[in-house]
Amino acid sequence: MTEFTIPCTGDVVTGDQIEFTEAVFGGSFRKPRYLGERIVQAEVVRDSYGAAKQQHTFTLRVLASSGVEPLTPGATTTRKGRNVYRNGTRRAAWAAEADRRAALDEKHGRGDAARADRALRKEAF
Repeated sequence: MTEFTIPCTGDVVTGDQIEFTEAVFGGSFRKPRYLGERIVQAEVVRDSYGAAKQQHTFTLRVLASSGVEPLTPGATTTRKGRNVYRNGTRRAAWAAEADRRAALDEKHGRGDAARADRALRKEAF
């Protein structure tokens, strides 16, 4: 059983195995009903930044899920970073934490570049 003991809110990278809690809603888009909470354990398969607003998005492969309307293990889903980080995120340790540090540095570099590009676009207006 994987233990998710390392806090990583705001610093999730591709290759991490993470655990987070999310709210589940039902009903219509115009009148949603809060149904409860779901705990998701997943592996981060991919991450990206939206060019326009720097919205961080993760592609996740579900390892396990519990709570209201659990997700199917093995399924792939996407989540906005703000939703993954909302209630705190924990990760499992890597066999080689130095490899994770390199992935984290690369991710932060992409984020810095995206923010700089956006600042240049805003100056043009």
